[in-house]
Amino acid sequence: MDGGGQKGQGGTRGTREALGKPGPAPPRRSRSREATARAGPGTMAECTELEWAVQVLVNNFDKYSSRCCCCKNPRRISKKDFRKMLSRELNHMLTDTGNRRAADKLICDLDENKDGRISFEEYWTLIGGIASPIAQIIRQQEQSVKHTK
Repeated sequence: MDGGGQKGQGGTRGTREALGKPGPAPPRRSRSREATARAGPGTMAECTELEWAVQVLVNNFDKYSSRCCCCKNPRRISKKDFRKMLSRELNHMLTDTGNRRAADKLICDLDENKDGRISFEEYWTLIGGIASPIAQIIRQQEQSVKHTK
C-alpha cells in the first residue's frame, strides 16, 4: 500500500522478498464437468486447486462484507472492515497495512462508484492488482534460475 496511485498496481510495490508462505495447497483432484455441475459450488473437498483458490477468495470477501440496509442489496465491505481485512489477510504482500491513511487511499482508488464501500467487483480489482506483480516476480525468479544452470 505504498500509495502508487494507479488503480490495480500501487498497492503491491512493497511485496516482501520471500512473498510470505501461503497455507498448504489442497490436494489436487480433478473431476468431470458433470460431477462439478452435480456437486455445485461449495464442495471444496473435491475441487481443483484453481476452484479451491476462487472459493477461498469469495469466502474471504464474505467474511468481511455485510449487506446494506436490506437483503436485496449486494454485499459490500465497509472501510473499517476493509482496513481490518488488509491488516489480517494481506500483511505479507502489502506494506503499510496498518496505516489508516494508506488504507483509505486504497479504498478510494478501488471504490469506482464512490459509495464508500467495496463491492465484490472492486475487491476483485484488488486481487488482480496483487496477483499481477507477484506473477511477474515469480516469472523473473524462474528466468534467473534457468540462466544460472
